Amino acid sequence: MRLAKRSFQQRKALTGMLFLTPWVLGFLFFFLVPIIDSIRYSFNDLKASDNGYTLTFEGWSNYRQALYVDANFTRNLTSVVTDMIVNVPLIIIFSLFIAVLLNQKFLGRSLTRAIFFLPVILASGVIASINNAGFMQQILNASMASGDPSGGTVNGFLQSIELKGMLLDIGVTESIVNYLTGAVDRIYEIISQSGVQIIIFLAGLQSISPSLYEASRIEGATGYEAFWKITFPMVSPLILTNLVYSIIDSFLNNKVTQQINSIAFQTLDFGLSSAMAWVYFSLIVVILAISVFLVSRKVFYHD
Repeated sequence: MRLAKRSFQQRKALTGMLFLTPWVLGFLFFFLVPIIDSIRYSFNDLKASDNGYTLTFEGWSNYRQALYVDANFTRNLTSVVTDMIVNVPLIIIFSLFIAVLLNQKFLGRSLTRAIFFLPVILASGVIASINNAGFMQQILNASMASGDPSGGTVNGFLQSIELKGMLLDIGVTESIVNYLTGAVDRIYEIISQSGVQIIIFLAGLQSISPSLYEASRIEGATGYEAFWKITFPMVSPLILTNLVYSIIDSFLNNKVTQQINSIAFQTLDFGLSSAMAWVYFSLIVVILAISVFLVSRKVFYHD
């Protein structure tokens, strides 16, 4: 009996499932059991012994200790979420701006693209163990301690004291001023976390048909109008992609993950560390769900 020919949509769905198969197999064989064990540990007190380990059921005790007893955990959670709320929009805006610039034709374009992607390369391997923000702060502190006359100027510039006073003098509201000066203070951090997003945006910009821009120029559209009517809608799906990536990336290595690792492998309290990890994971899921729900409603998909 001859099989019915699959439609184009069915072939696309099958191809997508084939691409997902390695991830599904990896999840089943390498991640499913540790996830289940982590959930078990979070509700128990784990004690190591000569014969392995024993679990004593404690219910929600570890979660209560993480949220109501351990003051550092909730404070670190608040700090990490605040940094994410400030950094992620800045990373998206900066990445799109740089990608638009790098998409133009100019001498040395390939070298310039490599320079902006360089922070991603430097963030791997041994260099990843260096706390860049702390390293920069140590330089500033050493400069101030040594009495370097330029140290105060540099520190004042990085903290945006002059910019804040200037914006307040011209009548800008304090909330906007604090956000803008915070953006200036985070320039190094934003640039170092924008390499992948720039590449994704650049790939999306290069996939836009030139005929759309040619038609807009014939109709008399300005560059500003072409950006908001053509470029921005066409790359809006990638804004959602970069948003999800940036949110997850901002939660990978911070004070919360360091505290969880410390409690697990230094204090050897695996029950409490598992509870903290699941609280942290639940918070990330909620933030991602809200962000995707709000942004996906404005995404334009070109058929």
